[in-house]
Amino acid sequence: MPYTPPTMADPRHRNNFATVALALLLAILIASVAAAGDWPSFRGPSASGLGSGDTVTEWNGEDGTNVLWKTAIPGLGHSSPVIWGEKIFVTTAVPETGDSELKVGLYGDIAAHQDDRSHAFKLLAIDKASGEVLWERDAHVGVPRIKRHLKASHANSTPATDGERVVAFFGSEGLYAYDLDGELLWKKDLGVLDSGFFQVPTAQWGFGSSPILHDGKVIVQVDVQENSFIAAFDAADGRELWRTRRQEVPTWGSPAVAPYTGGESPTLQVVANGWKHIGGYDLETGRELWKLAGLGDIPVPTPVYADGRIVITSAHGPGRPIYVLATDARGEITTDSPAMLWWEERAGNYMQTPLLHDGLGYFCLDNGVLTVFDMATGERLYQQRLGGGGGFTASPVAADGKLYITSERGETHVLELGRDLVPLAVNELGETFMSTPAISDGVLYFRARSHLYAIGARPAEGDTEATTETADDG
Repeated sequence: MPYTPPTMADPRHRNNFATVALALLLAILIASVAAAGDWPSFRGPSASGLGSGDTVTEWNGEDGTNVLWKTAIPGLGHSSPVIWGEKIFVTTAVPETGDSELKVGLYGDIAAHQDDRSHAFKLLAIDKASGEVLWERDAHVGVPRIKRHLKASHANSTPATDGERVVAFFGSEGLYAYDLDGELLWKKDLGVLDSGFFQVPTAQWGFGSSPILHDGKVIVQVDVQENSFIAAFDAADGRELWRTRRQEVPTWGSPAVAPYTGGESPTLQVVANGWKHIGGYDLETGRELWKLAGLGDIPVPTPVYADGRIVITSAHGPGRPIYVLATDARGEITTDSPAMLWWEERAGNYMQTPLLHDGLGYFCLDNGVLTVFDMATGERLYQQRLGGGGGFTASPVAADGKLYITSERGETHVLELGRDLVPLAVNELGETFMSTPAISDGVLYFRARSHLYAIGARPAEGDTEATTETADDG
């Protein structure tokens, strides 16, 4: 809908300079929990998708151009890699026999995929420099407790790390915390987490929400067929700190942390996407701060925060909204509330979490249509379809002035960040690609169907040679 920028008399402009400055300070603190080269959870620091270092524009996974190394990853998993220091962590689900079937592309089949084989639900640690598998742990072994969509996996949730521990979430198969050397610290069985199409309960699609680690707390969002909730656990011992019920059907987005300025003093909130229950929760207590009923009935994207704005989107259902909220939302929120800075119908993302950078928002649909908005005004700056067809599931990431968007075919579109459409390159990975890349110190890490790739500038002749050996499956 049309947007009119607020004036000084408008209640949307009511924050004074001190409050805004403190909110920005809180945002900086959130983003600086990890060092510049760390990528601690889904989409990196604060789920921003923004990486560090000078990244390459061109590569080819088949002929090895700018491939520093690639490592075979057994089984099937759509979780993304996370990075702390010199270690990369990935999860996967490995069947006891054969391969796991996967069907990508744009199609409307809602049926669940039955697999009665036992699986090993694994966490792997990989050396960042060489791609060597340092250790792997079987968090759980058994037949999956729920089915999955043929386009999904039994390891959809991206792990999270804070430099002391790494947390892996396998949905119905449990929540696990390890130290960075692979010693199990604690585990939690949260029961059968039945995620699927709310209108057809037998269509189980697989759990997809990723945990986050913040201020010594593991935050999980569990939106399932019955008894949905959001909860915090002590990262040190797994003790439950709080649990807040959500009136929600299955969703697949991950929670995110953002500043909250709607109380007597600024604090932090956990923001959760949803359909019936988009909401903000006090990080310390789990108390619900605000609630919004959405228009997209199968929410997948994670909320993102930048420049004093919380951005929430979804694209299934008739509404397909983008909501842009202030950090001081309170109580029941509607599209007419002062905290709703602007919103747009039929513009939201289905699968991808948007990327915010320098006042712009990059929204790519699952059919590859990229739309860029001015996030202060809601103005559409441009819209362009990427590629010649096929699906897009991976969320965009950015570094070094470049935007990276990868299709399910493994085709990465590289564009210049900015108000104008400036394509730079299209690169082939050579494998099916469903997860979201990580970026660290100028290197992009792609977790593809069968391998983890490190993509970066290869050393000049005479420098230390980069390995391109493929590591053993473990």
